[in-house]
Amino acid sequence: MELAVVVLHGLGSQERGFEKELKDAVSARLTRLGKDPAVVAWQPIYWADVLEQKELGYLRRADADHELRWMRARTLVVRGLGDAAAYQFVREPTAAYAEIHDRIRARIGELYADALGGEPVPMVVLAHSLGSHIISSYIWDTQEGHATGAAPDGAPFERMGWLAGMVTFGSTIPLFTFAHDEVKPIAFPGADLPARYARLARWLNYFDPDDVLGYPLGPINEAYAKLVHDEEINVGNLVESWNPLSHDAYWDDRDFTRPVAEYLATFL
Repeated sequence: MELAVVVLHGLGSQERGFEKELKDAVSARLTRLGKDPAVVAWQPIYWADVLEQKELGYLRRADADHELRWMRARTLVVRGLGDAAAYQFVREPTAAYAEIHDRIRARIGELYADALGGEPVPMVVLAHSLGSHIISSYIWDTQEGHATGAAPDGAPFERMGWLAGMVTFGSTIPLFTFAHDEVKPIAFPGADLPARYARLARWLNYFDPDDVLGYPLGPINEAYAKLVHDEEINVGNLVESWNPLSHDAYWDDRDFTRPVAEYLATFL
């Protein structure tokens, strides 16, 4: 393998296999660029089930007691806001925060041991919506030595030392900065990344101006402005592209998948 791609979904209702459309579109584009997609090890990190049963269980009980209306809309609200509310680290991490980070640690460990056979390669993270905040927090905790980061005795790859690319899309990161007086981005790229890959390192943040949950990162502060390349794109079909439905339309849209594939191709 020559490249590892870690993919995280965002808030709301999600299913296993969420990454398939993105992987298929990017792999097809890599082939057209003359690159072999078989040398890319993809590792999806599915975390929605950590909170799913609590959220849906509450909705079932509430509906049974009070015959609530607009249940489809309520499900979207509870699954979305419930995810964001549960994932917090103020003075102590919530149980959900710790459990989601446990999932990330385990999946990256599996990627390193199984698909890569213990041989490090550059890692590019693709993270949507709340997933971008989650992986940023995980990397921060790892770099700061918190127990909610990677294991201290993990290999450099597992400790995000080979992090070569961050691709965030429909990102909610700015929404989680307002509670802090001082906001710092993660150290990027990874400290163990060889120089030949470090020169290719980029943090690319894609957002659609119609996506009310996706934001540019540069306006957070000067540190983010120097680190992140914000890219404004238009995603979605005729129904989605002009309104907030665009938030879920990045995954198979060529305006997103094409530049992602072109960036991954620089490592191959």
